[in-house]
Amino acid sequence: MRRRSTSIATALAVILGSTALTAVAAGPAAADSAKVLPVKSVGDIVVDGTHRRVYVSDPTGGRIVVTDYAGTVKATLTGLPGVSGLALSADSGQVYAAVKDGNRIVSVETETHTRTASHPVGATPGDLEVVDGRIWFAHGTDFGSLDLSGAEPVVRLAQRGDVDFHGGFGMFLASDPAVPGVLVAGNGGDLAVYDVSAGGAALRVKGDMDTAVKQLDLTPDGGQVLTSWGDPDYGYGIGAYATADLTEQAGYPIDAYPNAVRVAPDGTVAGGSFSWYDPDVHIHRPGDPVPVREYDFPNTGNSSGADTLVDGALAWAPDASRVFAVSVNSHGTYTLRALTDPTKELPTLKVSAPAKAERAKKLTITGRLTSKKTPAAGTALKVTRTDLETPDGKALPAVRTKADGSFSFTDTPAVGGKVTYKVSYAGDATRAPASGSDAVEVSRKATSLSLNNNGKLYAYGKDVTFTAHLGATYKNRTVAIYADPFGSDKPKKLLKKAKVNSKGNLSAVVDMTRDTAVTAVFAGDARHASKTVKSTAYARAKVSTTVSKHYKTGRIGSTTYHYFRKKTDPVFTTTMNHYTGRKQRFQVQVYVQGSWYDAGSEYFALSSGGKSVVRLEAPGESGVRARVRSSYVNGSSGDTVNSTTHGAWKYVTFTN
Repeated sequence: MRRRSTSIATALAVILGSTALTAVAAGPAAADSAKVLPVKSVGDIVVDGTHRRVYVSDPTGGRIVVTDYAGTVKATLTGLPGVSGLALSADSGQVYAAVKDGNRIVSVETETHTRTASHPVGATPGDLEVVDGRIWFAHGTDFGSLDLSGAEPVVRLAQRGDVDFHGGFGMFLASDPAVPGVLVAGNGGDLAVYDVSAGGAALRVKGDMDTAVKQLDLTPDGGQVLTSWGDPDYGYGIGAYATADLTEQAGYPIDAYPNAVRVAPDGTVAGGSFSWYDPDVHIHRPGDPVPVREYDFPNTGNSSGADTLVDGALAWAPDASRVFAVSVNSHGTYTLRALTDPTKELPTLKVSAPAKAERAKKLTITGRLTSKKTPAAGTALKVTRTDLETPDGKALPAVRTKADGSFSFTDTPAVGGKVTYKVSYAGDATRAPASGSDAVEVSRKATSLSLNNNGKLYAYGKDVTFTAHLGATYKNRTVAIYADPFGSDKPKKLLKKAKVNSKGNLSAVVDMTRDTAVTAVFAGDARHASKTVKSTAYARAKVSTTVSKHYKTGRIGSTTYHYFRKKTDPVFTTTMNHYTGRKQRFQVQVYVQGSWYDAGSEYFALSSGGKSVVRLEAPGESGVRARVRSSYVNGSSGDTVNSTTHGAWKYVTFTN
C-alpha cells in the first residue's frame, strides 16, 4: 500500500493564554497624571502658573519641551545645544534658558513659546535665577548676572567675591520672589548669601555645608537656605541653614539619596530622593520633620527597582496645587509627573463588613478614618450601598466618626449577591479626600437550571436543538446559551440570550459539525443565585470514499464489488471534513476461506480541501477479494474535534 499523491496539511497551533478588607492607604500616593517626555535628558524644570505651562530643558537633545499641566506637549524649541538652567521672569512673560554650548542665555516668550532674544554672556551659563529683574547665572565655580533693563544688555561675571567655591562640583543658585535682593550660591561644601539689590553681588555671609548638593532653595520668609543634602553625620535629609549666619538648623530627614529641594510660596517643602525602593518625593510642612505626604514612582522599566527622580527635577505650581517631577526608568525614558494636592495629608479610610450575611437580616459595618492628625469627632462620612438592583449605588444615612476616628453603622440588605458598602470622606483644608469599601456576600436561593442532550452522539452536520429549562426565580427570567465547538480555531459563541417562555424554556440550534460544549447561563437576581449548566454533545466526522481505475462493478452475493484487472492498482479517494493537521486511517482486509482478515492499516494526511488519495498495489493474480475503509479516529487522526467515525467498506476483486 502506498500513497499516490501527497496530502497538503499545514500545522497550526494557537496558544490561549489562557471577601477582603479594602482601604485607601496613607503613605506613598500615586501621581495624578504621568506623560512620557520626548527628551534624551533633563537639565531643569520651571512652571509658568499664569499660562499653566511646564518647561523642561533637554541638554543632550538641545531642546526645550513645553507641556500643559497634564503633560501634553504644546511646543518644542530646538537648536539649543546643551540647554540646561531655566528661570521665569517675575511677570511670567519670559522664560530664560542657559545654552551652554553657545555661551548665551535665550529668552522665550511664554504666550507663544517663541524665542525672542539670544544674549551672549562670555561664559558657559548653568543654573539660573531671576532676582529683581536681573538674570543670575552660574558659570564654572563662579556666577554672574545679565541685566536687560537698559538700552543694552549688561553682563557682569566673577561675582563670587572671596568665597572659594570648590572645583569639580556643580554650582547652584537660589532665590525667592518674596525675598528681594537676596541670592544664595553654593557648590561642593561651600555656601554663601549675597545682597544683589545694587549692581553687583555683595557677600553677606559664607559657610560650609559639609557635603555636595544637587539643588538649593530659599524659604519665602528669607530665614533659611535649604540644600538637597544635609550633613551626612545626621543621616540623609534636606539640610537647613539660617540665612543670617549659615548655622546649621534642624532639617527634614528623608530616605537615601536626597537629590532635589523646592519650596512652595506658602513655605511647604518638597524634597526629592534617588530611591529605587522607597518614596521619591517627600512633602513637609515648614519645620515639621514628619512628611505630610509622600509619592512613590512606579516601575515602568525592566529592572527590579522603580523609576527614579532626576536630580533637581522638582518644581511647584505657584498656587501649590501640584508638584511637578521628572522621573527616569531603566530604559532611559523620562516621564513628567504631576503630583496633586501635595500640601494635604492623605488619610486612610478602612471599612470592614462581614464576609457573608443572610438576606433581610441586619448586619454591622465598622471602620476607621485616620490621618497624621485625626479629624475631629463627629466628622461626617458619606455611605453608599451598591448591589444587583442598584448598580449605580444608593445613598444611606451619613455616619459620624468618634474621637479616635472609628465609626460603625447597621444595614439590612434586601438584595442578595455581592453587596458593597463604600464610605467616603470629603476632605478639608489640610486633608485630601479618601474613601474605602468592603463587600459582603448576601445569601440567595439556589436556582434550578437544566440543559438537554448531554452525552449524545449525532451525525455530521445535523441541526440539534438544545433546550434550557429555568425554574422559579425572583425577577430575572433571562438565560444565555453558548456553544463552544471543540478545537482552538473556533471561539465560544453566544447563540441566544432571551427570556424563557411561559414554561421556563429557551432553545437554540447547533449545527453539529464538531463535538460541542453547550452551556446555559443564568446571571442570577436579587434573591436567586447565578447558575451555569453544561451539556457536551458529540458529532461524527463526515467520511466518504470513492473508487477509481476499475473496469466494472458487479455483485458477489448481495455485495457490490469493483472489478479490477489483476495488474491494475485500485485508487481510493477519501473526502473528510477538514481540520488542520487531520489524517485519515486507511484499513485493508482480505477475504480468505469465507472470512475477512486484517491486512494492515496506515494514516494518510488530508489536503487543505479534506482529500486523501491512496493507491493500493495490485496482487498480480486473479481471484483475490479485498475491502478497504477510511476512518477518522479521535486523537489518532491528529485532532480531537470529532467523534470516531468509520466510513463504509469498499469492496474490490481482481480478475485476469
